[in-house]
Amino acid sequence: MTLSKSDGSTDSLRAETRLVVSGRDTASQKGFVNPPIVRGSTVLYPTAGDLYAHRGEFQYGRHGTPSTRALQDALMALEGPHCAGVGLVPSGVSALSTALLSVLKAGDHLLVCDNVYRPTRQFCDGFLARYGIETTYFDPLIGSGIAALFRPETRAVMVEAPGSQSLEMPDVPAIAAAARAREAIVIDDNTWATPLFRRALEQGVDISIQAATKYIGGHSDVMFGTIAANSKAWPALTETIRLLGLCVGPDDVFLTLRGLRTLAVRLYHHQQAAMNMAQWLARRPEVTRILYPAWPDDPGHAIWKRDFTGAPGLFSIVLKPAPQQAVSALLDTLKLFGMGYSWGGFESLVIPFDCASYRTATKWAPGGPTLRLQIGLENVDDLKADLDRGFAAFNAHQ
Repeated sequence: MTLSKSDGSTDSLRAETRLVVSGRDTASQKGFVNPPIVRGSTVLYPTAGDLYAHRGEFQYGRHGTPSTRALQDALMALEGPHCAGVGLVPSGVSALSTALLSVLKAGDHLLVCDNVYRPTRQFCDGFLARYGIETTYFDPLIGSGIAALFRPETRAVMVEAPGSQSLEMPDVPAIAAAARAREAIVIDDNTWATPLFRRALEQGVDISIQAATKYIGGHSDVMFGTIAANSKAWPALTETIRLLGLCVGPDDVFLTLRGLRTLAVRLYHHQQAAMNMAQWLARRPEVTRILYPAWPDDPGHAIWKRDFTGAPGLFSIVLKPAPQQAVSALLDTLKLFGMGYSWGGFESLVIPFDCASYRTATKWAPGGPTLRLQIGLENVDDLKADLDRGFAAFNAHQ
């Protein structure tokens, strides 16, 4: 079997099949199903002429190996025909910072969605500001109205669809159209949906990043970031990765590729379980709102239905007004929901969150305490029983 995105052989296959077959060449792998882990730095050239001309598929371990090539081919097949290349970096934060650095220079202006991942804001307000790059935050629901915020020096727009805590859903195609009319680059954090449920590059996005630590890795055992780019953005992106000396370890590549193979099976299960849990939570007297674009009553549902083919297991809930001790009692009672600042693995997680202190373009006032839930692969009846015990503790501390 020899299938990879680079020769177009997977274009006619459905996404679930591409996840399984892309980036595999069993002939060169001597019949083994999985590509081997290649640990290497030095690449030897057979002749002086090859050395002088830098001829060869690989020149140096930092620039790529057969292991990284296999993962890149598989990711390109998933991202779709608009993808010119995929950069591999050590974490999701590294993906967002590298993407921004590849398109911005001193004196540029950047537009950023107000619901982005908080480390994105910290990078913009700290690192980029020190180098003379100004950031303006905008309402994630602004849509085509973003046109009024552009300046002559606006170089890029960054969105996150939806935000990973409050889950507002921006209209990415409308925002991208406004940016394209002004020759600005659009960077999108697509970690929530992954390219399985939304091909961002087909919606006018130039660079689509993911914390592959989350759903692509899928097992809470790897830190990884991916940066997919179209032909417009790829040359600058790949140069930035090379000049910054970014590379990923071979074992992390193997774990990420292994996780990618089962992405469809896991995400479909996460989606089914999350909708089941959302329906149950919506009937609870302790819950006033479900923040989940796939939920029919969510304000972003129409955009989700138009632009996405599915939804993962991450959503948030708003609780009825209650003191902090009630929320803490709920959290401390849970046994199956772990408390941890990540998501996308096989296990269920919960964290409290409050965006009010760092929102600048919008006001965060949900009307009660908020919890973010990652619905894992456990049996949903067990998860409901766990939350039921948590809600009993919550009510006892009112």
